[in-house]
Amino acid sequence: MKIVIAPDSFKESLSAPDVAAAIAEGLREVWPDAELRCRPMADGGEGTVAAILAATGGEQRSASVRGPLGEPVQAHWGWLEDDATAVIEMAAASGLHLVPRERRDARRSSTYGTGQLIAAALEAGARRIILGFGGSATNDGGSGMLRALGARLHDATGQELEPGGAALASLQQLDLSDFDKRLDAVSFEVACDVDNPLCGPQGASHVFGPQKGASTQDVLDLDAALGHYAEICAATLGRDERAFPGSGAAGGIGYAAKAFLGATFRPGIELVAELSRLDEAIQGADLVITGEGKLDEQTLHGKTPAGVAAIAKRHGVPVIALAGMLGDGYQKLYGRGIEAAFSIAPGPVTLEQCCTDAGRLLRERACDVARLWRLAAGR
Repeated sequence: MKIVIAPDSFKESLSAPDVAAAIAEGLREVWPDAELRCRPMADGGEGTVAAILAATGGEQRSASVRGPLGEPVQAHWGWLEDDATAVIEMAAASGLHLVPRERRDARRSSTYGTGQLIAAALEAGARRIILGFGGSATNDGGSGMLRALGARLHDATGQELEPGGAALASLQQLDLSDFDKRLDAVSFEVACDVDNPLCGPQGASHVFGPQKGASTQDVLDLDAALGHYAEICAATLGRDERAFPGSGAAGGIGYAAKAFLGATFRPGIELVAELSRLDEAIQGADLVITGEGKLDEQTLHGKTPAGVAAIAKRHGVPVIALAGMLGDGYQKLYGRGIEAAFSIAPGPVTLEQCCTDAGRLLRERACDVARLWRLAAGR
């Protein structure tokens, strides 16, 4: 019996490696001699570095960088020695979770720390850098990241701009004379599952700004500031990337990644699956078990279980999903490669209880699944 275990993290509860380990424990109670291959997954957001390092045996590194509002943050990133690849989650340096709700300020928050992580990767000799965009506290169009890499943004008096997206309304000159030349020798790939442009009703400010503390007026101001920023950048670079699908990702850092780093954009689960050699692991398997904190109709749109199921379906391998809860429309996954889905909650429990006991609940539900599978398959 060969089983591949490829879950995402259960947010605010267990990392993807911990989820995979708990499921494996439950399966071994029924199949002690089974070949279990754990491939923790992620979709490009929080947990991407941990999932890739767990699957590849890479090295976790850390750097002290500026957080979204300028305070020091100790941020982790991943290093894959064999092919000189760095894996960076922007949320580690510029994430919303780093800013208490009462201090969230989309006008001032900056991606400078993300640029510092890229600089650390360059210092390590990276030839390929994978950037996971998601969970950001920022709306600065990636301008902070560019500044950390040597760009200078000046107003009409020649003074450097203050950090954040609102200050971009005063941008008059973009100076790239000190922009890090090592970037030219590096390929960038962005793990991104949104296709928003930089500006407009579907842009970074309107769609994502309110969750980062932006008021209705802030959203209008920030959208206008990003539009002005894009005009100056286009005049400097000779091309305009503001309409590129994904340029509005993570407060517009997608725009800077495309325009200044020449990044290619790929679905996050696709990148993680490739690095984890998930396709290879699934070949010849009898069963795949995946999962995430909440399974619902949105799971179809680039989330881990749907991506895992698509790969398994190509090989004709059935998939079972475990989730903290089953939301509206989860049954639509049944036509996409997932054969059955189960909540790990044993009954009426609070979210806090479910998060606290997630490891035990996953083990128990995995054991239940294995017992049922054994009964149906006669083994």
